[in-house]
Parts: sequence; structure tokens; C-alpha cells
Amino acid sequence: METPFPQALIAGFERIAAWADLLDEINVFPVADGDTGRNLVVSLSPLRQAARGRKRLIRELLLSARGNSGNIAARFFSGLLLAGSLPDLAGAVRQGRDRARQAVNDPKPGTMLTVLDALTEVLDEGPPTFDGPWRERILRRLEAAVLSTPELLPKLKAAGVVDAGALGLFIYLDGFFSLLAGDGRGFRPVTEIFKGFLKVAPAFSAEGETGCCVDTVLRVESEFGDQSPGLSALGESVVALREGDYLKVHLHTQDSQKTREDLAAFGKVIRWSADDLGAQVRSFRRRPAEQFVHVMTDAAGSISRGITAELGVTILDSYITVGECSLPETHFHPEELYAAMRRGVKVSTAQASVFERHEHYRSALDRYPRVLYLCVGSAFTGNFAEAVAWRQQHDREGRFTIVDSGAASGRLGLLALSTARFARKAGDPEEVIRFAREGAESCREYVFLDTLRYLAAGGRLSRTGAFFGDMFRMKPVISPFADGARKMGVVRNRREQLQFALDKLSADLDRNQRAIVMIEYTDNLAWVTQKAQPEIARRRPEAEIILHPMSLTSGAHMGPGTWAVAFLPERP
Repeated sequence: METPFPQALIAGFERIAAWADLLDEINVFPVADGDTGRNLVVSLSPLRQAARGRKRLIRELLLSARGNSGNIAARFFSGLLLAGSLPDLAGAVRQGRDRARQAVNDPKPGTMLTVLDALTEVLDEGPPTFDGPWRERILRRLEAAVLSTPELLPKLKAAGVVDAGALGLFIYLDGFFSLLAGDGRGFRPVTEIFKGFLKVAPAFSAEGETGCCVDTVLRVESEFGDQSPGLSALGESVVALREGDYLKVHLHTQDSQKTREDLAAFGKVIRWSADDLGAQVRSFRRRPAEQFVHVMTDAAGSISRGITAELGVTILDSYITVGECSLPETHFHPEELYAAMRRGVKVSTAQASVFERHEHYRSALDRYPRVLYLCVGSAFTGNFAEAVAWRQQHDREGRFTIVDSGAASGRLGLLALSTARFARKAGDPEEVIRFAREGAESCREYVFLDTLRYLAAGGRLSRTGAFFGDMFRMKPVISPFADGARKMGVVRNRREQLQFALDKLSADLDRNQRAIVMIEYTDNLAWVTQKAQPEIARRRPEAEIILHPMSLTSGAHMGPGTWAVAFLPERP
């Protein structure tokens, strides 16, 4: 395959990552559970490793696929990746479209399948020229397909939106074909192309749902087919993908335990996940109200996608790589990360590419009149400098405000959370910006490491220093500041760690002063819940206490057993 093809695969994925929140917001079909963007990001994340062999990529796509849209997209790419050369593109797209359609038990018009039909037709009309007009002709046809989806699915028409999966595929293919065509003119704004179809109508009511959304991988016998009659009887929205001796099944079911037992009759269950559909639909109903300024922050702050969805905050992820698996950090399961670290599996972190970061800025500014980016401290990453450089070229109206928080982990997460809360009731964007700047000055955090060996493994401490530190039970307490992480003290055990935290809360907060306190944990939730949280609550009864996982960027550097306390004094 020619060199541009792997880069085109990556460009498409990075566009989806930047627009995933929008896809979640308009995801009403087949169930209004608000997870299409998330599922596409997780499902297509193997494409970031596009230089790997095609067979390996296809297998990893099968294993990672989640949700209706993610499983259908993964099946399409299993065909697309078979293209031996760029002239073979039309045939590979047709094969991918056919595979995607065959995987769906009850294919519906008005979904991403409609976009795949349009793509197949337009590529069959003539040989590829890989230039600007060729790209434009393809995208115009795909735009029309996406805009047709509300007329094809009554649920979409009632909600006043296009299909989220169809739009996600369009966004991906816009990036993919732009790179293949070498077209540097940039992207037409998604909000302009699909204006009037990107907000769920206020009158739309998501139907109540029960049961679970199941994604599972089975190892099956060679004679087992993709569409065994038994699978369609196990639930609704059934998608089945077969690759070698693996069978991936997605479905909605009322009884996940019984479904697991039934599936075990077809093959050995080697991967299983089940999401509560009722909880997802209830979360979708609680869509945040529009604010005068939209808050954006880095996932290096300890703030989860559950909180950001509730408050309407945009997250810019870094990537966590554990062995051969690489995912945006807020999509990685913490228990998997820390278990792997304890087993000695190699773990690393990386910032999103410059292109992906730019797409995040573009997405936010295209969707909101004012954006406040609370950036991880410039001493820790290059995000602040990159955002400032982008703003100088693309924000002539001054709608994109960037604050170098000087913070990371809990301090940044707490700042973003409190600022987003304040933005919901503030009447002036400048008020919100002032609130954030003052909060960055007054917020504090103390991080307690259980061992030094993970810092040493990541090159942030000499291995000799780590050995002697652990041998003598020397455990540093560190705190993130604008000039980097500072060592605030040394303790020997968890009892002394907790006492250090209590002493700092007393020293840094006036008596009876109200504050928000975030207690962060890694793989030590039980100890934090049983020991640290009750004691801090007893000493600071006036405080609002939030128990929250530590950001995985921080956790990957400092290791399992780490915990932290961040706190922000309440202001009038």
C-alpha cells in the first residue's frame, strides 16, 4: 500500500476523536444513549497504529469494536484495509460496505450504511484522480447521504438531527480523502454543512430503555457462520462480525447474564462488556443547558467523561499505551492499566498529534460562541504553546481564551469542575474567566506516591534513587505548580501520608472555611474509602468531598498505590 494510505487512516480517526462529543449529543437512534462518539473512538483506535500489518489491524478492530456504529464501522474497515494499492480503493470500499451490511441482522436505511452506499456509488463512477475536485465530488455525495437520514428514519426526524453514526463516518472520510487528495484547503465546518440538524429538538423525549448493551468476543469453531440463526434470537440491534476463529457480537438484551450463558454455547467467551442502557438514556435526557462560555480542559486533569457530559465540558485526551493497546486516556479502564503496571507491562503516555489538537480547537470554536480552555500547565506539556499558536491564526474575533493553569491531575480537574459549575449560573463570560484565573492561584494538591519505581521506569527518576528510596521507605509528597512538580515532603507509610494531608488542609484552609476537596485514587479505592475519606470528612465537615479516579496520565507516571488530595477554597 502506498505511503499516504496509513496517514489517511490516522487523519480520519483523529477527526472523529475531535468531534466525538457532538456525535454523542445527537445520538438518538437506535437508542438515545449518547455514546456513538465514544464507541467510534474506542472501536477505531487501532487505526492510529496503521503501519501495522493489515491482518493484525483487522483483528484488533474486531476485538475493540463497541456499539452499533463501532461494530459496523469496524466491519467496513476490515474490507477497506484489503486494498492492495490506491487504484484498488473502489473495490475495497465495495467489499467493506458489503461486509458491514451483512454483519447487521436488520439493516436500516438512514444509518451509516446509507453513507457507505453513497461512497460505493461515487467511487464506481470513474477512476480516482486523487485531487481536489475528486475529493469535493465524493464529499458532496456523502453530505447528501447524511442529510437524507432524517427523512429515512422517523426517530431522527422527530429529534431534528442527522444520524450520529452517518455523521461520524462522514467526518472520518472527510479527513481520509483530504489527505489522500493532498488537498490543503482545510475542512468545511461541520456546523455549517449540517446547520439545523445538530441539536436535538427540545420537544424530543428519549424513550425509556431497560436492559444492557452487550459487546462480546467469542472464540468459535471454524464451521460457525457470521449469521447463525441463534444469534438474532438473543436480542435486538444484533451485529455479528467474523474474523478467523473469532466472532464479535453486539446486541441489546434484557438479561445480560442469561445472554452470556446462551452465547457460551456458540464458543468460548474471551471478552465481555455490558453497559446499562437505562442509565445511559437517563444521562442523555439530562443534557446540559447552554452557557455564556464553554469550558474545555485536558484529560491530564482528574475529571471523568461522566462529569464532563453532565457539565457540558470538552476534554482533550492524551493517549495511554499499555503493551500493544493504545487508547485516549479517558477511554482506558483504570483497573486494566494498574494491573498491567503491577505485572511489569510497559506503559507510556503521549500527547495527541498537533493535527488532532487543532481539530479539537476547531470543533469547540465552531460549536460555541465563547470557549475557555483550561490548559494543563505548560511545564508539563506543550498544549498551551500549541493552542496559543493556533489561536493567533484562527481566532480573529477573540472568542478562544486560553488559561495556563499551571496545574495537572486533581488540581486541574477541580479547577475545571468548579469553573464549569460557575459558568452555568454566571451572566458574563469575563466573570467565568476571572473565576478560573483566581481558582488556578488558590487551588492546591498533594500527591502521595506508594513507590518510586514507576517514576524510575518512566525515566523521571534514577533507578538507583528509586531503589534506595523504596528500601528506606522514603515516599515523596509532590505538588504540581506552574514551574513543574515540587517535592513537598517525605513520609514513610500511608498513616503518615494521611496525617500530612490533614495537616495541609488545616494549614492552607482557614477554620470552618468551605471548600471543595477531591480525593483521588488509583487502584486503592478501598483504603481511600475506608481510611482517608472518613478522616478528611471528620476534620473538614463543612467541605464538599469528591471521590474521583486520578487522571491516567498521572497514574501511568506515578504508578498504582498513588493517591492525592486537591482542594479549592469556596469563593462568594
